[in-house]
Amino acid sequence: MSSERWPTELRLAKDRRTLSIAFDDRTAFDLPAEYLRVTSPSAEVQGHSPAERKTVPGKRNVEIIGVEPIGNYAVKLVFDDLHDTGIYGWDYLHQLGVEQQGRWQAYLDELAVKGLSRDR
Repeated sequence: MSSERWPTELRLAKDRRTLSIAFDDRTAFDLPAEYLRVTSPSAEVQGHSPAERKTVPGKRNVEIIGVEPIGNYAVKLVFDDLHDTGIYGWDYLHQLGVEQQGRWQAYLDELAVKGLSRDR
């Protein structure tokens, strides 16, 4: 799958809690580590079908400890909880930025319905 968007900047904040990404379409996003972790494209989080998707609690203080390029189409993010199996393609990162508010609210709602917390 080829990306129509190309990142022009990718920067991890010094506190390792925000990944900033800018694209050649002039969009730019500051994506919190917690948001990236709970929306990981990995099978561990997404499952192999929508019915298998997991709600990941307890990641409020997660940090990104590594950003590794995957070819010229993606990055692998390594989190301090040692989750490192998600491959974040440029289009997926762009989609996460565009849909951040709605996706984040849906996540918070899922936590509440399931009696889970961002802290544990």
